[in-house]
Amino acid sequence: MSAPAPHPPAIVDAEPLPRQEEVLTEAALTFVAELHRRFTPRRDELLARRAERRAEIARTSTLDFLPETSAVRADDSWRVAPAPEALNDRRVEITGPTDRKMTINALNSGAKVWLADFEDASAPTWENVVLGQLNLINAYTRTIDFTDPVSGKSYALRPDGELATVVTRPRGWHLNERHLTDADGTQVPGALVDFGLYFFHNAQRLLDLGKGPYFYLPKTESHLEARLWNDVFVFAQDYVGIPQGTVRATVLIETITAAYEMEEILYELRDHASGLNAGRWDYLFSIVKNFRDGGEKFVLPDRNAVTMTAPFMRAYTELLVRTCHKRGAHAIGGMAAFIPSRRDPEVNKVAFEKVRADKDREANDGFDGSWVAHPDLVPIALESFDRVLGDRPHQKDRLREDVDVSAADLIAIDSLEAAPTYAGLVNAVQVGIRYIEAWLRGLGAVAIFNLMEDAATAEISRSQIWQWINAGVVLDNGEPVTAKLARRVAAEELSNIRGELGEETFAAGHWQQAHDLLLTVALDEDYADFLTLPAYEQLKG
Repeated sequence: MSAPAPHPPAIVDAEPLPRQEEVLTEAALTFVAELHRRFTPRRDELLARRAERRAEIARTSTLDFLPETSAVRADDSWRVAPAPEALNDRRVEITGPTDRKMTINALNSGAKVWLADFEDASAPTWENVVLGQLNLINAYTRTIDFTDPVSGKSYALRPDGELATVVTRPRGWHLNERHLTDADGTQVPGALVDFGLYFFHNAQRLLDLGKGPYFYLPKTESHLEARLWNDVFVFAQDYVGIPQGTVRATVLIETITAAYEMEEILYELRDHASGLNAGRWDYLFSIVKNFRDGGEKFVLPDRNAVTMTAPFMRAYTELLVRTCHKRGAHAIGGMAAFIPSRRDPEVNKVAFEKVRADKDREANDGFDGSWVAHPDLVPIALESFDRVLGDRPHQKDRLREDVDVSAADLIAIDSLEAAPTYAGLVNAVQVGIRYIEAWLRGLGAVAIFNLMEDAATAEISRSQIWQWINAGVVLDNGEPVTAKLARRVAAEELSNIRGELGEETFAAGHWQQAHDLLLTVALDEDYADFLTLPAYEQLKG
């Protein structure tokens, strides 16, 4: 006898939002409750397994391809399911949160795909979680518009044929949604809330539009986590009565452990997989997190010195392209995070050349598409991929059989000829404080020093401070990195921000709180797995 349907989760400690009843219907919440009942116990087991694996890395200071899955890697016969038409050409993808203005601008941007982000580019306030879902529903029903209250400028959708295809990114497995709890008071995983509400409301609607429910899966650390997602997809498709294989998922390879399991991840998701993506900041953050007690050979230099051409990063990206194309999947490149300046054309000129060089490299290496953070970068990235692809939707026929990456190549951090600098420490503190302050105000995608920063950049910033202190790094000015130095730099930055903003604006923000939180996660001996976990406890709304 099957178990009775669970009661919808309770909404706790949340102020009512306008039109929330359109998202938080009893039927949709019952679906989320069923996902929670079936899959949260396995989620919990996999989080415990993460901790066990991290302890093993701390003991051995190494990683290798898994011996127990060698048969999957050796079997040349399997492929992922063919890409649906709407996801066959992904040469440029734009990323951003699901607020109303961004939803319209991203869909209108000329990019092939919009990564609609409930994860690192979105601070998970209840308003962002629920109204972001409403904005996507309204976009598909073409009932969305926006008028900027300051400029008076109005925004509306272009014709359907000109709109980007949406690929939604739910939160990672580690984050819960504190505003939804089951009968026992247990919080529902944010991943299941974001996936469940979006899928329930839009799966059939998207099929009717000739597309489908497509997802980016973040922070995946193993093929077993991919297997869990696959089981979620199978159940969800049966639940709402749409064909198996309708869901498509692109997995972000943004953890060092996942880099050793790329083929296995595609295998687990093979009926639903559409590709892998090469992240950058989260990948570096994961290296620091996992090898933080591995000594000098694992010390990363300034984050901006670790480009995608660093030997260990090149090993990772080339292995990703080869793996994807061997299995018939799209290989999607990394982010161009530059935000054009309306005031400084010289800054733009230099930055545009860097973006162009980055996208040229990706296209020439065999990637099928890449990310940008701003609509003005779409034409630049398109030009790079158009030059290589021409009229073809992708270049999966480039198998990159010349690529030969060993397990050691992926963690050869000391192959990079760069070292930590005082300027790098200052930048880590500056970005950390400025980003966390905005996040505490409910903003997840923040322009800082002409770059679009999200939670991943704050993670690498605080992780590098932690690593440099604990590894006894001496900077280029001869100064050792200590907690005392980090506090001094942070105090100077706080003073600079106060002078920059003026007393009134400074007092209205969360600057002292952001300063204190950055120092907590950067200086605590007990390294927090994710900055967003303690930050979420301080997030209002």
